[in-house]
Amino acid sequence: MTSTAARLTGTKGVARADREQQIVAVAGEVFAERGFALASVDEIARRAGISKPLIYNYFGSKEGLLAACLAYAGTLVADEIERTARLGEVGLARALVSLDGLFRALEPAPWTWRLLNDPTVPGGPELDPVLATYRSRMAALSADGVGELMRLAGDDDPADTDAMTAVWTSVLDALVTWWLDHPAETPEQMSRRCVRLFAAVLGPVDVDLPGRSG
Repeated sequence: MTSTAARLTGTKGVARADREQQIVAVAGEVFAERGFALASVDEIARRAGISKPLIYNYFGSKEGLLAACLAYAGTLVADEIERTARLGEVGLARALVSLDGLFRALEPAPWTWRLLNDPTVPGGPELDPVLATYRSRMAALSADGVGELMRLAGDDDPADTDAMTAVWTSVLDALVTWWLDHPAETPEQMSRRCVRLFAAVLGPVDVDLPGRSG
């Protein structure tokens, strides 16, 4: 698992939208590594190979830059889980396909998950709407997937579904965070590991994952 944050030395002629995306990639890594409070715009500019005033020109403030990083990260994660939800898998197979897609989507930008789940990210008028949008999308996806799983099990108790949604949210974060802490593990390896883990606890699961052999 490697960093893909572009270093921007010599960006003359680069379209503004492309340059902003490159800056976000570098800044996202710094915010994820340091936390918002300890991350400095000076370090971001230095690692990006650009001037500090350029960052303020594009994003307005450190909070504005963080908001752009969170918006990028939240869109990446939620879009991927929505994509796998449309594949038609149900129950535990849907959970495993979702994990597989998430590992693959996060591989080029592992900072996105850490930043979205960083408890030190501050609130504020620039950040709250971005986080609220991401959390709303994720809550809806979790409720849909878990609700389907519980109905398949013959359980339509709302409190049971709510409790299981909390369990799934914790399991998802634990597995993704474990993977990020073991950077030598490829997405394919981690997906196969998840199949084995689910099978050990819940029994065999019939699921077709890209690149899976047995």
